[in-house]
Amino acid sequence: MHQLVALDLAGGPDFVRALQQVWYDGDAALPIDQRLSTAARAEVMRSMAAGAVIDTSGRSTLNESRPVEPGDALVVATSGSTGEPKGVVLTHNAVAASADATSKRLGVTDDDHWLACLPLSHVGGLSVITRALHRGTALTVLPRFDADAVTQAAAAGATLTSLVATALARIDPSIFRCIVLGGGPPPDPRPANTVTTYGLTETGSGVVYDGVALDGVEIEIASDGEILLRCPMMLRTYRNGQSPIDSRGFLHTDDLGHWLPDGRLSVQGRRGDLIITGGENVWPEIVEATLALHPGVEEVGVVGVDDAQWGQAVAAWVVPSDPANPPSLDDLRGFAREHIAAFMAPRSLFIVSQLPRTNIGKLQRARLRSLHPSAQRTQAHES
Repeated sequence: MHQLVALDLAGGPDFVRALQQVWYDGDAALPIDQRLSTAARAEVMRSMAAGAVIDTSGRSTLNESRPVEPGDALVVATSGSTGEPKGVVLTHNAVAASADATSKRLGVTDDDHWLACLPLSHVGGLSVITRALHRGTALTVLPRFDADAVTQAAAAGATLTSLVATALARIDPSIFRCIVLGGGPPPDPRPANTVTTYGLTETGSGVVYDGVALDGVEIEIASDGEILLRCPMMLRTYRNGQSPIDSRGFLHTDDLGHWLPDGRLSVQGRRGDLIITGGENVWPEIVEATLALHPGVEEVGVVGVDDAQWGQAVAAWVVPSDPANPPSLDDLRGFAREHIAAFMAPRSLFIVSQLPRTNIGKLQRARLRSLHPSAQRTQAHES
């Protein structure tokens, strides 16, 4: 009987060896987020019904085990940016398909060397390891992102890595041949040696690079704008037995998008993130990218809040560059109107010390409303 083995280890050679041993035994691996408390780690293992755990003390048996199917390679918890995380079951065939397609698109050769420095509990970090192992590419694994350690790894020979925008901003991008960017909107301008990716945990990492599907990936846009994906990298099922795959084999992503004139895919955002204010559609990413250009804004998150007059109103949560002198709502509204349509400008402003993010830096919009702002400014509901 094959079982799920939790890997409660920091990134490094021990993690890689443990993963290889789990696979050699015919079992599947569940990477555990090293940022979680002891109790939270135990809850992940329980909820995913892991049968054993490998940590710094060795291997031990767990209760409440549920077997995995032959061919299952990984169970990866989703980021939880839109709700409770799910256990995504990825097979060895799916892992191999992802490694082959991504390596081909990036032109990976025997001279390349992957650096894994994102959390291995997230598919963006874990897939660096799995594609390197599958393709036999040189690999270095760090326990966490650290700008100095990343720079040193590049100096020692690493040519490829996977980062999120917040990590990219902390290094000199030119030290790598190519950087795969995921986890959220890329910076603007974007370094020429970066590749933006779109994908989900359910697709085993990115399956659309710079708007173009990887080999073997099919994309459909449903009548309501939802992006549908069908590909060999896709999950077999969720750990609880449910599946987001329809009868035609397409994954329903709950992301909305459209085709650009040149045939590339443009991803607008999560269906639930769309703000409809006064009959106008507003994507929060556009507003965030604009407000982030304001010198008084360090970080910003935008969501829609219920409004009697407009249906929804655009609200911005801002971490100021200077906490002692935060920007005013009038200032931000005026700034926004210089760059985007007036109806996209925020109608309320909350000044906060930090924004809620996942362990790879993805904004958790659903949690913004629960923050306790140190200040709030509201704008009269004008047309």
